[in-house]
Amino acid sequence: MTFLQLLIIAVVQGITEFLPISSSGHLILISFFTGFADQGPLIDVAVHVGSLLAIIVYFFKDVLVLARGGFASVGIGAKAPGAPAERRLFWWIVLGTIPAVAFGLSIKLGVFNGIATSVFGITIVDGDLMGSIRFTDLIACNLIAYGILLGLADWLGREEKVFEDMSWRDGLLVGLAQALAIIPGTSRSGVTMTAARALGYKRVEAARFSFLLSIPAVAGAGVLIVPEIFEAGVDLAFDALIAGGLTFVAAFLTMAFLMNFLKRASMLVFVLYRVAMGAALLYFF
Repeated sequence: MTFLQLLIIAVVQGITEFLPISSSGHLILISFFTGFADQGPLIDVAVHVGSLLAIIVYFFKDVLVLARGGFASVGIGAKAPGAPAERRLFWWIVLGTIPAVAFGLSIKLGVFNGIATSVFGITIVDGDLMGSIRFTDLIACNLIAYGILLGLADWLGREEKVFEDMSWRDGLLVGLAQALAIIPGTSRSGVTMTAARALGYKRVEAARFSFLLSIPAVAGAGVLIVPEIFEAGVDLAFDALIAGGLTFVAAFLTMAFLMNFLKRASMLVFVLYRVAMGAALLYFF
């Protein structure tokens, strides 16, 4: 792969993974417009690792809280003053991860083989899911529909809750929303922020909730790709290190930008971007 291709893939992944505008949709469109060959499983893992490290570094204090909650769950530090609250947050994040893991594994194991589900004539689930959802019309419709939902949730949602207020119900509902992100154009961060805002989380806290919930999801997505690397006999390459490093930088800067942006502005700019991009795709294709 050329450095330009690695740069484009890494920057687009790093930026769109955390802005509510759909990373998978943008990556698919880049491939469509540029004619770049598929980057392969090794680069996929690299950009996932870069994204994951960026979340861990940026939210290091929160990650420590969740880690302490996990250790407290097995008796390590269980009597510390804040252990009950940390343990609760840890398990609600685990609960919120289950829907996405279940859906992802179901697709990976071919559970949906032979099943076809369509909306307005557009196939969204069948035996070859990833092949059937590459159509620009599906990406466009999801960009618009979920963009409008994000706008409504942001407009109507109360500004009350913070991440520490998470309950099992909130964790599960935002986790169920996260499972929808398997479909290109939906946006994992976008749909989880939509659910969190609808549940009354403040804008910054909705983003924080979304990013922390993404840690096991992003890690799991990377792990699912690893067997493909061994099957293909791909060796570790310098390209993967470059892609991972560039993704880390782009993702970290994007999170810093978004968390500061949402302290003083609404989600409207992202809603308008999604609708405009979706409308352009429908017009041109």
